Amino acid sequence: MDRIEAFDSLPETELLAVCAAPEWAAAVAAGRPYASRAALLAAAGAAVDALSWEQVLRALSAHPRIGERARGDSREAAWSRREQSTAAGGTDEAVKAELIAVNRAYEEKFGHVFLIFATGRSQEEILAAARERLGHDERTERPVVVGELRRIALLRLERLLDGPG
Repeated sequence: MDRIEAFDSLPETELLAVCAAPEWAAAVAAGRPYASRAALLAAAGAAVDALSWEQVLRALSAHPRIGERARGDSREAAWSRREQSTAAGGTDEAVKAELIAVNRAYEEKFGHVFLIFATGRSQEEILAAARERLGHDERTERPVVVGELRRIALLRLERLLDGPG
C-alpha cells in the first residue's frame, strides 16, 4: 500500500493532529481518495483557506505559544516540539525574554496565540516577525495567520504521509 492509499484509509480524527479544526479534517477526508500527493496537498491548503475565522481560532487553540514546549505525547505535541526546536533551543536569555513579552503583547492585541511557521527559523527571526506583525491591524493580520496555519498544516501533512515522527 502506498502512502496515499494509507492516508485514504486513516480515520478522520487522525487528521486533527495536522490541523485541529474539525471542519478542515472533514473537508480533507471528504476529498478521499486522492489521486496523488500533490492533489492531497492542494486540497488540504484549500481547506485551510476555506475556514471561517472562528474555525481558524479553534485550530490556533491547539498551538502552544512560540518558545513554549508542547506538553503530552500526542503526535501533534511531538510535531509542535519539533517545529519549534530551533526557536525553543536558543540560548540567548534576552531574546527569550523579549519573545515572551512580544507574545504577551500580541495575545493582548489580537486575542489569540502568535502563530508562525517556526521550522528553520531562529529566535531572532521569529522575534523580528512578531514585532512586525504587532504593527498590523486585525484586517491585515488575519490573512497572515491563515497563511502560517496553512504552512504548518501542509508540513504536518507531509510528515503524516512520510510516516512516523
